[in-house]
Amino acid sequence: MRTAERTTERSLVRDVGAIGLAVFAVGMSFGAIGVASGLPAWAVITMSLVVFAGGAQFMAVGLVAAGNPFAAVFAGLLLNARHLPFGLAVADAVGTSWRRRLVGSHILVDETVAFTMAQPDPASRRRAYWLTGATLFVSWNIGGVLGVLLGEAVGDTDALGLDAAFPAGLIALLLPSLRDRQTRDVALAGALVAVVTTPLLPAGLPVLLALSGLLLMRRRPGRLAC
Repeated sequence: MRTAERTTERSLVRDVGAIGLAVFAVGMSFGAIGVASGLPAWAVITMSLVVFAGGAQFMAVGLVAAGNPFAAVFAGLLLNARHLPFGLAVADAVGTSWRRRLVGSHILVDETVAFTMAQPDPASRRRAYWLTGATLFVSWNIGGVLGVLLGEAVGDTDALGLDAAFPAGLIALLLPSLRDRQTRDVALAGALVAVVTTPLLPAGLPVLLALSGLLLMRRRPGRLAC
C-alpha cells in the first residue's frame, strides 16, 4: 500500500514539475510582452504577484495597451468567473482556517483544480492542491521577472516571436476540446464575430462579443448532454 502511495506521489511531483516548466516559459513571455507593450516593469511584476491569472493578465496587457482599461477589467472578471465553482469543488482541500483559505484562494488556477480533483482521497487532494498551486505561483512569477528583464534588454519582443507564444499555447490547449462538434461550432462562431467586429469596434469589445457564440448552445439544448 505504501509503495503504491509513494509511486502516486512521485508521479504527482513529476507531472506538476512538467507543468511548472511550461508555466515558467509562458510567464517569461508575459513579462517580456508586458514591458514591450509600454507597462512599467514594476506594474508587470506586481500584476503577476497580485492577480496570478495568466489568461486574464495577457488580456489585460493587450487591452490596456490598446487604451481600453475598462474592457480589461470587465473581461478579466468574466474570464475568471469560472473560479467560483472551482473554489466550491476544492474547498475541502484548501482547509478551514481563514489563513489557509486566503492563501489557497490566491493560488487557485485551472491546473491546481485539475490535479486536486484527480486524487482519490482527502489527504492526497490536499497535497496535490498545495504542491501544484505553490509550484505554479513560484514558476509564473520567476518566469515573469526574467521575461521583464529580457523584454527590457531586447526591446522588440516580436522579433523573437514571444508575442505568439501565449496564443499558440492556448490553441494547443483548446485543440482536444474542438473534437466535439458543438464546442467547435461555438468556438468558430465566436471567432468569426471577433474577427468581423475588430476593425469596427474599440479594443476589447470584439473579444466580449465573441461570447455570442454560446447562443448556439441555447439553440440546440438537446446536445448539451453529449
